[in-house]
Amino acid sequence: MINLAIEVAAKAHKGQTRKGTDIPYITHPYTVGMMLLQEGCSEELVIAGILHDTVEDTYITLDYIREMFGKKVADIVEGCSEPDKSLPWEDRKEHTIEYLKTAPLDIRIVTLADKLHNIRSTIKEYEKVGEEVWNRFRRGKEKQSWYYYGLIDVLCNREDIPNHINLFNEFEKEVKKLFEF
Repeated sequence: MINLAIEVAAKAHKGQTRKGTDIPYITHPYTVGMMLLQEGCSEELVIAGILHDTVEDTYITLDYIREMFGKKVADIVEGCSEPDKSLPWEDRKEHTIEYLKTAPLDIRIVTLADKLHNIRSTIKEYEKVGEEVWNRFRRGKEKQSWYYYGLIDVLCNREDIPNHINLFNEFEKEVKKLFEF
């Protein structure tokens, strides 16, 4: 099923690239899935990680994911997707932070892997181009910092974090690294 998820995501994201680069977009959901696999997460979480952006950014529907991969995967993908991309960036990010305060652990883990890979990608680009990296975002460094530190609060400072999942500590460390350059 993981291979099928990779195929579905690769077809859905075909032609897309990572923000401000020529890197094929599929590298992001694939890496998110592999991060979850390395952490010992269930096959359903790995699949949801691979498919996490398909509903938000492609023609793939939740019904299709539910039919192909099951209700749990579809529910996680739905929880990782912004409900209304037409809203202003600040409203969407405030909604995400608020939602994650009470979101199920599975959704928080997949979201964490997604955001951790985004941070690591931004750090890599920062090391190449410096402060210019912030020009790739509609909202600059200050707003990105607000968002990512907000995510630390709702994702990492929790008592229900499984001990075997190191992504939580890594996320906080990488966020601080990026915004304290």
